[in-house]
Amino acid sequence: MTAPSMDAPGHAGAARPGDEDRAAAAPAAPGPLRRSLAVFARGRLALTGTVVLLALLLFCYVGPLLHPTDQTHTDLSRASLPPGSPGHLLGTTDLGYDMLGRLMYGGQTSLEVGLAAGLLATLFGTVYGAVAGYFGGWVDAAMMRVTDAALAIPALFLLVVVAAIVTPGKPVLILIIASVAWLSPARLIRGEALALRSRDYVHAMRLMGGGGGRAVFRHILPGAVGTVIVNATFQIADAILYVAYLSFLGLSIPPPAADWGSMLSAGITYTQVGHWWLIFPPGLAVVLVVAAFNFVGDGLRDAFDVRLQKS
Repeated sequence: MTAPSMDAPGHAGAARPGDEDRAAAAPAAPGPLRRSLAVFARGRLALTGTVVLLALLLFCYVGPLLHPTDQTHTDLSRASLPPGSPGHLLGTTDLGYDMLGRLMYGGQTSLEVGLAAGLLATLFGTVYGAVAGYFGGWVDAAMMRVTDAALAIPALFLLVVVAAIVTPGKPVLILIIASVAWLSPARLIRGEALALRSRDYVHAMRLMGGGGGRAVFRHILPGAVGTVIVNATFQIADAILYVAYLSFLGLSIPPPAADWGSMLSAGITYTQVGHWWLIFPPGLAVVLVVAAFNFVGDGLRDAFDVRLQKS
């Protein structure tokens, strides 16, 4: 009996007509960015947080164009009007400011200070932690003892002390909050740097004569970018809460400027007389924005998880 030829048509090992075309037409595997976006899109809470943040940004920055109000001059003849009054959907404050318009302008201050302080704290803490983790030894010990000493003091106490010494303004408030918020990302990125400095590509860079600066900024920090981005969302949420804390204690931007925390502080006086509209809107706004940033942070953490990308 003659063995079948390896070149016979239909043999399993033979190339069939059109195989090359089908291989070329097969869809390519999605890249890391598309996989991350797919994982992020599967998270309902992450998408909800994104929608809430976009809605709040439109409300705070586009809303004043559609609903212009005077947030500089007081009008005591219109003080403490209830919601639904003519021209005042959410009523007015104790000084006659339109509550809806003040909520928009107050949101601008809270978001701007929170975003700037959170990003500044993340940037400084990331570099600080990466340097400490990469160099190790006495450099790491000295830098981390400074961080541990600062973490031992309650952050709110430090904020109150510093804010009481200097006159709060928007740039000063950003620096005050960032000065205590960088500690957590510094410790987090230091742990990442300790793991990344032992990778083969870092050793190869050293053998080629690369210095510590190149290792930190070209290898350690890019390798920890996922952790940095996720941590930044949580830092922004914490910074917005710090703004509300300081403003509630009367250590915020002086009037007529406002933020959601100062609106809460001003409205708490009138809870006994039933002026709930001075408390509920700014309080709800703070809760929504902080929860939204945390939801987005959780979604980003899942999106950078390699195991979820593969699944």
